[in-house]
Amino acid sequence: MSHPDVIVVGGGIGGLGVAFSLSRQGQSVRLLERAPAFGEVGAGIQLAPNCTRILDDYGLLAEAKSLGVVPDAMVMRDAVDGDELTRLDLRDLEKRYGYPYMVIHRTDLHGLLLRACERVGVELVTEAQVTSYENTGDGARVTLASGETHEAGVVIAADGLHSVARKLLVDDEPVSSAYVAYRGTVPAEVPRVRSVDLSEVVVYVGPACHFVHYGLRGGELLNQVAVFESPKALAGQENWGTPDELDAAFAKTCDFVRDGLPFMWRDKWWRMFDRNPVMNWVHGRIALLGDSAHPPLQYIAQGAIMAIEDGWVLGEHVARNRAADGTVDWGTALAAYEAVRPEHCRRVLSTSRKWGELWHLDGVPREQRNALLRARDTYDYSFVDWLYGPTALTPDEEPAMFTPIPLSSADAEAPLKVAEASAA
Repeated sequence: MSHPDVIVVGGGIGGLGVAFSLSRQGQSVRLLERAPAFGEVGAGIQLAPNCTRILDDYGLLAEAKSLGVVPDAMVMRDAVDGDELTRLDLRDLEKRYGYPYMVIHRTDLHGLLLRACERVGVELVTEAQVTSYENTGDGARVTLASGETHEAGVVIAADGLHSVARKLLVDDEPVSSAYVAYRGTVPAEVPRVRSVDLSEVVVYVGPACHFVHYGLRGGELLNQVAVFESPKALAGQENWGTPDELDAAFAKTCDFVRDGLPFMWRDKWWRMFDRNPVMNWVHGRIALLGDSAHPPLQYIAQGAIMAIEDGWVLGEHVARNRAADGTVDWGTALAAYEAVRPEHCRRVLSTSRKWGELWHLDGVPREQRNALLRARDTYDYSFVDWLYGPTALTPDEEPAMFTPIPLSSADAEAPLKVAEASAA
């Protein structure tokens, strides 16, 4: 078997993204997927401007928009009383960053990238479970469960949360958040769908739980996600995140949220793990990408986006380090990739954890959070400029982070006084 320039391990969104990115830079790419067929499990996914900008560069944005929905607003509400706390005007946001915020079915995004890889000639191999990685004299080698080996000039490990390749760089394990997600889609003909504004992405934030909904496939579906902290997980029980816990977690939320629970898929749920950030992603000619390097909690909706960004950045550095004869200085390209991506993803992982904590507050801290969010101007982008702008290719291009606002700076009594005055 001939040796390609690049082997990509993992046929998810990150693996397909980097395979396409490197192919368009003239590299021959073989992608190894452990499953018998390519596919993606899940429902909706949100794509912020830092991702749609890359899809546009790839020539894929028009197709993505035809498959998804470009909403008008993102709205945050309190899950207990249903009141609006704050919102983003996504049409204005598109003007600011030059690219839209959109939502799309995860399988549609995966299929889009798979078709793009097929068009550029990526060699797609299924039933290829990689069990080990090693560097060679002039590249890297992977070994499959079957005993078969594959070699290339470089190996990109997009092998997910339970990455085998990550063990070459760090001895760590996934970190359980004790939170679990239930998902479900509701067809347009169901009355519940007619009761919501499909032009909005909405999140209801509540004590130890939250609920998200938005339209998919041009309004044909309403996507719903219910997330909660599992008491069984906190108690160390193995069977955690079960449907009885789902119902109990949302028992004190508003009617709209509770009315959405019967539409969730109850035969499967997603336990939420991340990993602590690591700054070393490259081991010789083996490099981590996507969740193998930086699996996040989902609170700022950047998991798949980071993986797509990783692939784009690596492709750009391959272009910068490709000689006239087509050969690539992989040492320099991988070093440039590792110089910029880990710090950005460290910020995302850390912010995702903090944002999750903020969503799930109760008592006085919840009131303080709500007061701060209500006081926010709709057109204040100070908390997302670092995230939604152009993807940095070098460390000096990485924008400054936002300045956190302490909860203690809020007048937590203000919303209570308003409620008392209204009752009077």
